[in-house]
Amino acid sequence: MPPPVPERIIPRPPEPGGLRIAFLVYRGNPRCGGQGVYTRHLTRELVALGHSVEVFAGQPWPEVDEGVGFTPVPSLNLYRDPDPFRVPHLREFINLPPVSVAALEFAVMCTAGFPEPWTFSLRARRILAGRRNEFDLIHDNQCLGHGIAGMMDDGWPVLETLHHPITVDRQLALDHATNPWQRFSQKRWFGFLRMQVAVARSLPRIITVSESSKRDITAQMGVPGDRMTVVPVGVDHTIFRPRPEVQPVPGRIMVTSSSDVPMKGLVPLLEAVAKLRTEREIELVVIGNPRADGRVAKAIERLDLAPIVRCVTGISDDELAINYAQSQVAVVPSLYEGFSLPAIEAMASGVPLVATTGGALPEVVGTDGETGLLVPPDDPGALAVAIGRLLDDEALRVRLGAAGRERVMGRFTWQVTALGTAEQYRALLADRTGGNPA
Repeated sequence: MPPPVPERIIPRPPEPGGLRIAFLVYRGNPRCGGQGVYTRHLTRELVALGHSVEVFAGQPWPEVDEGVGFTPVPSLNLYRDPDPFRVPHLREFINLPPVSVAALEFAVMCTAGFPEPWTFSLRARRILAGRRNEFDLIHDNQCLGHGIAGMMDDGWPVLETLHHPITVDRQLALDHATNPWQRFSQKRWFGFLRMQVAVARSLPRIITVSESSKRDITAQMGVPGDRMTVVPVGVDHTIFRPRPEVQPVPGRIMVTSSSDVPMKGLVPLLEAVAKLRTEREIELVVIGNPRADGRVAKAIERLDLAPIVRCVTGISDDELAINYAQSQVAVVPSLYEGFSLPAIEAMASGVPLVATTGGALPEVVGTDGETGLLVPPDDPGALAVAIGRLLDDEALRVRLGAAGRERVMGRFTWQVTALGTAEQYRALLADRTGGNPA
């Protein structure tokens, strides 16, 4: 049986002049990826600015800070650990009205699709229909389901955060498919993209997180650039900070990856680590949980790296920050990023960073050789050279670590993100009232 649904948390009322925001995220836990991290920290800072925020989220449930409200939007949770792609009991359908949405959710999964954005949006629309007078606007965090378009039809002002076009994820997954069945299954899994593209094109105002993402959203999803505003995401610089009391472990490299997909570039990094291992004593800490039968696990076995690769999951932000402090080098080996939370977490921690030039990473990291080292994506040799260069040069590690921290503090804090987001709320409401947001 599914675990019990958590109780609703009442949000703190807005301060005078503050807005009432319904914040939607279909998969809200920060351990599942950047959308959950964005949700937690942005909503906290919006409340600190005097706004009232209630998060509407599906499983796995989000983490919310004091003052932030929460309304669960339960689903069948078909991809939960430890039994993903499960067959729910009949009573789960009956206990999750409307039954038609639960049936749709299960049917799409059974045909190799990914139903969560669609079905979450339908359930959220149903919940919010009776609460129209409680909120000034809806902020959707990259769900882009048909229900979001329905909310606009219902008269809701909707602001969207679109971190990057998922068309990139689909193309990279197809490029790395090794047989026709994998190509078919990947196309089916990403079938929700047609829906997301259509909904994105209908939205009046979109936040994205980098100029790179903005260009790619226009090119690949057909969203006009004048509907988008860049508001970079942030990092909790009070947690991710230099920790001089923690001694880095010689030869330790760290990478953070929330998902075992080709786009994250873990296999090229493992190949680089295998090369470095022939030259020196090293170890790799992976913050994440690669699938037991996935490409990363197979690469670890193929390269005989099990003795020096350690995977860590289920840790707090403070424990994550300590892991950064214990590392001599952090790596973001992604083939593409619309932004990169791990990059700014490492930089805020004062840890020297090696990153690729995939997507927005140069925009985030800054100048090669000044605030980090940049290498081409999907190039194990270049990764190995850059990592080895840092491991061999303490002065360079210290210089890049300090410069990276300084860059983050000037550009990428959650308070800056919240201020920029609140400006977009005001602009959205002003658009609807002819220039007067009140």
